Amino acid sequence: MARRVAVVGGGVAGLAAAHRLRRELGAEAEVVLVEQACRLGGKLRTVELAGRPFDLGAEAFLARRPEVLDLAEELGVRSEVVHPAGAAATVRAGGRTQRLPGGTVMGVPAEAGSVAGVLSDAGIAAVRAEAEMPPIELGADISVGDLLRARVGDEVVDRLVEPLLGGVYAGDANRLGLRATVPALAKALDDGAGWITTAARAALPTPKPGAPQPVFGAFRNGYRELLDRLLVAADVEVRLGLPVRALVRTGEGWRLEIGSAPAPEHLDVDAVVLAVPAPAARKLLQGPVPAAAAKLAEVELASMVVVGLALPPGTQLPEHDGTPASGALIARGERHSGGTPFTAKAFTFSSNKWPHLRGSGGEVLLRGSVGRFGETEDLRLDDEELLRRVRADLAELTGITAEPVESAVLRWGGGLPQYGVGHLDLVADVEREVAGVPGLAIAGAALHGVGVPACVATGEAAATSITRDLVQPER
Repeated sequence: MARRVAVVGGGVAGLAAAHRLRRELGAEAEVVLVEQACRLGGKLRTVELAGRPFDLGAEAFLARRPEVLDLAEELGVRSEVVHPAGAAATVRAGGRTQRLPGGTVMGVPAEAGSVAGVLSDAGIAAVRAEAEMPPIELGADISVGDLLRARVGDEVVDRLVEPLLGGVYAGDANRLGLRATVPALAKALDDGAGWITTAARAALPTPKPGAPQPVFGAFRNGYRELLDRLLVAADVEVRLGLPVRALVRTGEGWRLEIGSAPAPEHLDVDAVVLAVPAPAARKLLQGPVPAAAAKLAEVELASMVVVGLALPPGTQLPEHDGTPASGALIARGERHSGGTPFTAKAFTFSSNKWPHLRGSGGEVLLRGSVGRFGETEDLRLDDEELLRRVRADLAELTGITAEPVESAVLRWGGGLPQYGVGHLDLVADVEREVAGVPGLAIAGAALHGVGVPACVATGEAAATSITRDLVQPER
């Protein structure tokens, strides 16, 4: 008997789930993808900037995880994957722009000397002083900021760890949980490392023989290459611009209420994958799985804005010690020389980082990002003012004052879930509750990582769970 499955959410997790359902259930199955927005892709968005496809959502993926590369191979776009040039990442902290030091785990130093260029003498002394402290007994989860401030001082957090975590989560180190956001450090402490620097040394990756493997990857013409191939391969019925208002269990199946409140439609299916942000999943699970809904209510979200700039051909992007700079992180609280606070939290010098990224006329491309958890004032500015402030930040940081040939401002409201203290236990509880309801699965960035490979993994796992439920209903 042909099965009918609804996938709610058209981001990369939902598309990966739809694709895997098609592969596992076969051509006879009916897969319906319902997306509230009028476009697919979620937080992946490729725009045209100066005649060039340019990503203004996620720009890269972790190439040391297999999910995206395996999917690209399966979809026939593996040859379109590119890797960064050997550019240097930098950080603006303490009023200076320095090369981001090596020998750290998410900014946590393996030894004090490795961060001497970024920390003050007092900050370095605080790192060294940890050796005189009693060993750490980690126990339950703790916030990254609380642990590190107590052990190696504020500067490690403010100048290194938080700018890096801010780039990933747009989060606050004092609220983000160690076990979910810096798991390698937590594992080393669990294994008995005892001190932060000792744990960082143990968590550093062991160099492998041969040429170093690239850490990051991207698609030559943006993530739309992957999304377009996923959509074709999934062969789904796509319903755009339709919010899902309710999810109700009906015997052995499900009924979705979709569309406008005054005149809703109903979609009856055998199974459902929820690949939506935590607040939407919470709303839909309140009836069928209230315990999971209650847990998801604890997941907070951060919003951000990405500004894309195309500068005139010949514009010189920054270098550091003779090496092109891939970008610059900006520590919280940094100010211009005149005292004005920075609005941007980071810049990516895209044409330095990805050599193929130039406009059709040779324009130089870069991105600026704005937005940290709890700081919403800048996000309320209109596009023109945001663009003005980001350009002023760029001028202060790099000296570049060239008028952009073209620009784009993209807003990501509630784009990044915050992995707070105890997040791993929260997710385990949610997944256990959902797994107890046949024909229902959950996926997305709120679970096991905000990066694209992690989202793909949750979508594929959700699809496999649904397949088992439909093929082996006695489960």
